[in-house]
Amino acid sequence: MTVYTTMDSPLGRLLLVGEESATAKGGTALAALSVPDQKHGAVVQEGWHEDADAFREIVSQLRSYFDGRLTAFDIEYVPSGSDFQRRVWKALETVPYGTTVSYGEVAARIGASRAAVRAVGTALGANPLLIVRPCHRVIGASGALTGYAGGLERKRRLLDLENVPS
Repeated sequence: MTVYTTMDSPLGRLLLVGEESATAKGGTALAALSVPDQKHGAVVQEGWHEDADAFREIVSQLRSYFDGRLTAFDIEYVPSGSDFQRRVWKALETVPYGTTVSYGEVAARIGASRAAVRAVGTALGANPLLIVRPCHRVIGASGALTGYAGGLERKRRLLDLENVPS
């Protein structure tokens, strides 16, 4: 069964969507985490059930992250995406808190050529789990902030939260 809740955050009201899971902490695997006006963000669907209690563990981790007390999430995710997207998203999980990598570095981490930068960017744009799967840590080769489905202002706010220099 698909469940959802919302929570206030420094980035606006977040929408969390999940599926019941016997193996996830708190019993819910996260399927989507969206910010307001996110490109390709989740939208509540008919048949979903609102259940804030199902997200207690996830919300606790997010609050700790926003408070600067958590640097790595321990959340089970609902599998999604193409094989290429999953490889890119898995590479994101290896980018440490407070650091950034370029799109080319992500391509290299998954064994793709640097010419795959555009495909990497497209996969990052399709990431359904903003914040917890840290695509905000991927920047342009020049160090410039580029592309973020939640908007560049939010990307900057997340990097500032993690004390990444401008």
